Amino acid sequence: MVTHALFIVVYRRRRQGVENVPLDGGVLLVANHQSFFDPPLIGGALSTRDTDFLARGGLFDFKPFGWVISKLNATPIKQGAGDTGAMKEIIKRLNEHKAVLVFPEGSRTEDGSVQPFERGISVLLKRANCVVVPVGIAGVFDVWPRHKRFPRLFTRPVAVVYGEPIDTKELLVNGPDEAIQTIQQRVEEMVAKAEELRR
Repeated sequence: MVTHALFIVVYRRRRQGVENVPLDGGVLLVANHQSFFDPPLIGGALSTRDTDFLARGGLFDFKPFGWVISKLNATPIKQGAGDTGAMKEIIKRLNEHKAVLVFPEGSRTEDGSVQPFERGISVLLKRANCVVVPVGIAGVFDVWPRHKRFPRLFTRPVAVVYGEPIDTKELLVNGPDEAIQTIQQRVEEMVAKAEELRR
């Protein structure tokens, strides 16, 4: 894939923990959200599995771009509207033993830091047959921050780190609020490791 080569050659992508992602079964990849490059970075570095992901519905309005991200297994979701249809589709894919990437912050970060996770992810934890893999990315905000129209080239390396899988039953033992807090903490730990990996 073109984006895969782009990250290796132009952005000197570094990765760690690919072996933590199960080779089969439903896997919910939960990551921080820094830029439009996040899905191909995370999916491309994960050479062992194909990855489906959620994308803001408005991104499909521009037909050529919408076609591209559809071919990358994107599912449109209405931001902040509790899109039941998208949630059902993601649950369906997880129950079909696919790997699905979500960004619980809901939108790209304004300043590079991890924003509070939205509650919608708890629905996936309750209803999908899967494990959760926390994912941290670093450096992509420097490449393509939210306020920039086009990405920068030849920045410092970008990095992605995949954490150890967590069983959803284990996460939900003390309720959905604590589950979300635990996942965010794990993702932030992976972000810190990704930052270290860039050095």
